[in-house]
Amino acid sequence: MNNGTAAALHGVSKTYQTRGGTIMALDGIDLDVRANDYIAIMGPSGSGKSTLLNVLGGIDRPTAGEVHVNGARIDALSERGLLDVRRRKVGFVFQEARLMLSLTAIENVMLPTAFVRTDRADARARALALLDKAGVGGRADHMVHELSGGEAQRVCIARALAARPAIVLADEPTGNLDHKTRLDIVGLLEDLRGEGSAVVIVTHDPEIAARADRRFAMRDGRLFEDALRH
Repeated sequence: MNNGTAAALHGVSKTYQTRGGTIMALDGIDLDVRANDYIAIMGPSGSGKSTLLNVLGGIDRPTAGEVHVNGARIDALSERGLLDVRRRKVGFVFQEARLMLSLTAIENVMLPTAFVRTDRADARARALALLDKAGVGGRADHMVHELSGGEAQRVCIARALAARPAIVLADEPTGNLDHKTRLDIVGLLEDLRGEGSAVVIVTHDPEIAARADRRFAMRDGRLFEDALRH
């Protein structure tokens, strides 16, 4: 891997054993995510999209193959090592806004910086700057229950970038939002690539996928580039 690669999968497969037999969730995936890439992945439910993100982000381990993040191979790391990768090198945005209900918006954004030895004043200043970029700077001291769905998702994106990760993984981040807010959230992900993070987004929305630099489709655990162009 070179310095221009944020993450990569090399020959990655993932199988699950069930009562009905073996399920091949990922089947020999090769993917290089370049620094500042914006990649969209589409595909039907059960095609392996979320599994791919989980493996790429160190949440799941592959059954075979190699996973690299920010120049380091992570698939053979200990559980503590994988936790450190998730805290320092990967930002996650999910369909549901997974925020700590007992914290304010800015406290949620500051959470990832607690694991990277950042001065608290610096961490707060960065969190405020990210919330401003996300368009919710005025909601920094509000509790989660005081935020709308769109505002909460903006806070999640700011939090995902707080520790300056190599890559942000977004799993259907706009699925529960109205059309205008969906486009606003995706536009925010595009704009915030200026923070230096690559973005990989899983979506069912062709309009959102069409805005990506690179587009893939998943079928039966296999990944096909530029499928949307055919």
